[in-house]
Amino acid sequence: MSSPASGSSLSAARRSRELAGTVGGPVVDVLVVGLGATGAGAALDAAARGLDVVAIDAHDLAFGTSRWSSKLIHGGLRYLASAQLDVAHESAVERGVLMERTAPHLVRAQPFVLPLTPLVSGGQAALAWAGFRAGDTLRLAARTARATLPAPRRLSVVETRHLAPALRADGLRGGLLSWDGGLTDDARLVTALARTAAAHGARILTRVRALEITGSGARIRDELTGEEGEIRARAVINASGVWAGDLVDGIRVRPSRGTHLVLRSEHLGPLPAGLHIPVPGETNRFVLVLPQGDGRVYVGLTDEPVDGDIPDVPRAPETDIGFLLDVLGSVLDIPVHRDDVVGAFAGLRPLLDTTPSGTAGRTADISRRHAVLTSRDGVITVVGGKLTTYRRMAEDAVDAAVAARRLTAGPSPTATLPLVGAAPPHALVSLRAPRRLIQRYGTEAPDVHAFGTHDPRLAGPVLPGHPVTGAELLWAVRHEGALDEADLLDRRTRIGLVPDDRAAALDAVRALLGEAPGWQV
Repeated sequence: MSSPASGSSLSAARRSRELAGTVGGPVVDVLVVGLGATGAGAALDAAARGLDVVAIDAHDLAFGTSRWSSKLIHGGLRYLASAQLDVAHESAVERGVLMERTAPHLVRAQPFVLPLTPLVSGGQAALAWAGFRAGDTLRLAARTARATLPAPRRLSVVETRHLAPALRADGLRGGLLSWDGGLTDDARLVTALARTAAAHGARILTRVRALEITGSGARIRDELTGEEGEIRARAVINASGVWAGDLVDGIRVRPSRGTHLVLRSEHLGPLPAGLHIPVPGETNRFVLVLPQGDGRVYVGLTDEPVDGDIPDVPRAPETDIGFLLDVLGSVLDIPVHRDDVVGAFAGLRPLLDTTPSGTAGRTADISRRHAVLTSRDGVITVVGGKLTTYRRMAEDAVDAAVAARRLTAGPSPTATLPLVGAAPPHALVSLRAPRRLIQRYGTEAPDVHAFGTHDPRLAGPVLPGHPVTGAELLWAVRHEGALDEADLLDRRTRIGLVPDDRAAALDAVRALLGEAPGWQV
């Protein structure tokens, strides 16, 4: 059995050792605050340039917005409709980077069907088809291979029903097939980024809260012990997302809530493809039906402004749930009731508020461009953007830090730097491990699988009807920095998205933690 990528393993012991050597220690080149996709990406970018890097988060990897996405790597189609051509092209380029070079084990082509129901007029269908063709032109401009993303095409009624049997047949005129990047798991992408950064020497420190930051470091608190201290740095990057304004004055973030429903797959039946369901009365807004392959289907999402204090874990309001159920009911032959919703999750997009103070408007209309801002005392803040373009956001933030602090570093190498577990598709299919593990762990899948073959207690599912095994939990503790049950259930796996599943799995997780040698955290 091969070992994990050299130096990439994150564990409680490594965290304690590196935290002790960092707080009150020598000045580091770059301190990154926030370990979502952008923060972990910035840590990797800076470390890959040879800089001495520390990255901290008050909670866990992917604790905030980065775990609440649609699990998609978008190619920028929606931004064409609003004439944000630069954002659209950037999205298409970054999608290709992930699919073909840095994370082909985590991002694959995902088909979507837009059903031509009586609610979709001929004009709307023509506009959608033109959009899909334009999206394919974006793919070409981004130099993403046709083998990576197939061409869009029109579907007959029979083909549409085959790909989406749950659709209502009455009045169905066929469908439009398009493709985008399907992400196995957003939190797993962040974990891969953090581990790859660690392999390049970055110190990844979760449960370390920044109490105050300046251009020369941060006052921090170890959330496990309560001890406070200082980390000194030549450059500080604030990548704390919707909380960016809490740490740096003058940053105005206008959060937008995106809500998803979680349904059991058996309720909708087989779904070989996802669905684009047009929102009635809107010309460029869709609800997505996203089959997950783990017995669940996600339905989302909303785009609603959020005012007031920002919670650590956003709640999905009943108004959002009702809206999504109504749109779903407009096309499905199978009724989906409120009781069929087994879980719901909401994420807050960290949109940069560029509107005049005191004015309102739809968050759906706010640009998804990101911005890199420098405070008076030199803190570099990166905000805005979206999951797909995390790498470019991270690169721009590190470029700004290098320039502002005159650090010795070359250009970013991350556009061609494979993440932990990455390999070309032909190499992945030859691995001797279950396909599901390969899609989550890439080249490390045989190592994860081996835990179960060595200890039968780890081979079976943690929860009946859900595919996650005890071996995956052990791997998360030993190599992915999981420190407690919440890390395991809510971020290293997706069990926790369904409250009943979470409660049912909790005792099994605790039993495994207590019984298996070396599991104690």
